[in-house]
Amino acid sequence: MASVSLPAGLPTGDDVQEKVGRQEFVVESARPPLQTSGKAKTYNRIKLTTGIASAVLSFVVLLLLVVNGTTKDLEAWAYSVASNSYVALLLFSVALGLVQSAVTLPLGFYSGFYIEHKFNLSNQTIWRWVWERLKGMLVGLPIGVGVLLLLYYCLNEYGTIWWLPVSVGLTFLSVGLARIAPVVILPLFYKLTPLENNSLKERILNLCASAGVKIEGIFSFNLSKNTKKANAAFTGIGRAKRIILGDTLLMDFTEDEIETVFAHELGHYTHHHIRTGIIISTVSTFLGLYITAHLYAWSSSVFGFSSITELAALPLLALWLSLFGVATSPIGNAVSRRHERQADKYAVKKSGKRDTFVSALQKLASNNLADPKPHPLVEFLFYSHPSIAKRIRMVETVAT
Repeated sequence: MASVSLPAGLPTGDDVQEKVGRQEFVVESARPPLQTSGKAKTYNRIKLTTGIASAVLSFVVLLLLVVNGTTKDLEAWAYSVASNSYVALLLFSVALGLVQSAVTLPLGFYSGFYIEHKFNLSNQTIWRWVWERLKGMLVGLPIGVGVLLLLYYCLNEYGTIWWLPVSVGLTFLSVGLARIAPVVILPLFYKLTPLENNSLKERILNLCASAGVKIEGIFSFNLSKNTKKANAAFTGIGRAKRIILGDTLLMDFTEDEIETVFAHELGHYTHHHIRTGIIISTVSTFLGLYITAHLYAWSSSVFGFSSITELAALPLLALWLSLFGVATSPIGNAVSRRHERQADKYAVKKSGKRDTFVSALQKLASNNLADPKPHPLVEFLFYSHPSIAKRIRMVETVAT
């Protein structure tokens, strides 16, 4: 997958940990057929179900808080504590966030900690799980506060066209985060050290040189502190471009396998997928805020609010943004799957090691409990990558 994406929401510890990734295994002369594991099916079904349930629960709770007048009560409380509207906004948001967190936390713990341990994929203690989530919240807090204040300022100053300056601000913020994340944010969650394997480093640098790509460094990071999964990524834009390899990847992969995995990541860069992603994300931001601005203005009056600047009405905007995200997610996933197919083809042609790459995909499915053959509708709606079975079938047709 392309390692740089423009965030639709605030970064959390889990978000940072999910931004990197790939894995492989020892190549055998006679490759076994890809198997559909019942364990993998069960794991993915649970993760998908809990993810959907958490999103639906959060949406329903927020809607109920608006419908039953609780958001008006919270607004009144916030203004009783602080007369300044911006301070009241922050108090209102904290109170609302605590309510939603209390409702969704059990599902988050079940999916993010219990299930990961049940299927032997996690190395986290419960205290590390709590700390990683707390750390993610602390990292996201100043960003979230900045976005919230910008939004409220534009609502007050620009009225019905508030969506335009907010879109501009979010675009600059997203590009900025994409640039600083590998240098500033990722080290808050993982220890990055320069790659010590000179032979592997030379292979990767040769691949980069042959593609005309300049990088700032090649690093390993201690992914094993949290998970048994193996990951790698080509991160950053501009001068912040760097390669990061999970220590689990370095321990389990041969150099040939890591070379094919990196060749895939390099394919994203060569095909300008990062730039395409930025363009698509920018268009989506402007279009999404334009549409939701009109829906927000309409629904505010329907629910009895006198102004779009009322604190109690703001959750309606969050609800519309959520629905827009759900409606457009399959489109984004379809684009992402196309990019993944292009990167897979590039990896095979660039490395000339098709069997090695296929083996890497097979072990990825096995070790990470990926469902190699999900239901077509599930894949269409939720998968940013083609299924492992489809990727292997396509790769095996690529001439080397």
